[in-house]
Amino acid sequence: MNPGDLFADLPESLSEEAFEDLLRASGLRIERIVSQGHTSPEQGWYDQAENEWVLVLRGAGRLQFDDGEEVYLRPGQYLTIPAHRRHRVSWTSPDELTVWLAVFYP
Repeated sequence: MNPGDLFADLPESLSEEAFEDLLRASGLRIERIVSQGHTSPEQGWYDQAENEWVLVLRGAGRLQFDDGEEVYLRPGQYLTIPAHRRHRVSWTSPDELTVWLAVFYP
């Protein structure tokens, strides 16, 4: 068995966010997201049917919720976003890669 590495094969430049499924199983998905100065589209909100647990591994990002709440996350910080809590990425560090680990579950 070969171990995986969350920091392997990081893009050197990004024209848009990079999403990679690391694991898919019944009712569970683990995804690596890599951003650099990216945000969600202005008119777009994520409204997911599943819960999301998100962790910033490197860099920094800010999540905005449709009720006006904003949460800033730096390395090591995580947040659970309940299903159907509308949110968007309002900022990610422009000077370095931001590496997120997202876990989606029922």
